[in-house]
Amino acid sequence: MGSQHTHRFSCMTEGRFRSTAARRATAGLGIAGALLAFLACDRSVSVQQAQSQAASSAVADTAQDVVPSDSALRFPFVPDPAKTPGDTLEVTAADICVPGYSKKVRNVPIAVKRQVYASYGIRTHKPGEYEVDHLISLELGGSNSIRNLWPESFRTSPWNAHVKDALENELHRRVCDGTLDLAKAQRIIAQNWVMGYRMYVNPNPPPTVTTHTRARTSRHSRPRSQPQAPAPVP
Repeated sequence: MGSQHTHRFSCMTEGRFRSTAARRATAGLGIAGALLAFLACDRSVSVQQAQSQAASSAVADTAQDVVPSDSALRFPFVPDPAKTPGDTLEVTAADICVPGYSKKVRNVPIAVKRQVYASYGIRTHKPGEYEVDHLISLELGGSNSIRNLWPESFRTSPWNAHVKDALENELHRRVCDGTLDLAKAQRIIAQNWVMGYRMYVNPNPPPTVTTHTRARTSRHSRPRSQPQAPAPVP
């Protein structure tokens, strides 16, 4: 009888011990699991923060070439978007990258040039002061529509017709190299060509040009048209 009581007590004691050990082990595993989850969450947050910082840095690097005052530029530095929003032909990069393309499609009659000058309120101007220019250049698929034409100044500084030519040629080069989509190039030059120059040519404006009579040539050494003196507006 005594031995049975002793055996029961021993079993009960052993059961309690095992139960207590099991609870302690379970609690230990719970704490370890919670610790691992915390460390994983902390690592995830750190990775997200690093990615966010990298993205912000990339945006900053892109934005550093854009000067806020560029968006405030008005005619004669940039065209009036209400008068000259830009217009394009249905062409592809393969079309515009053929040598001689621009010369083949250029067609702006003198009467249209006079209309362009009149729409901007320019009644008279001196030779070499302006030219009727394509906002989206022909070499980027621009059209001869009056919606794509404006009186571009040779004499404004630092932004003028000579500087815009450099942007046109650079965008054309990139399109033909396959590193820039044609539609994107058209948007860049139509929305604000000065911002486009800063981003794709040079973040700083070029030195002031002291003469306005130097010859202008395109990528294929094509002479640009000379400004046409409009007839007096009636």
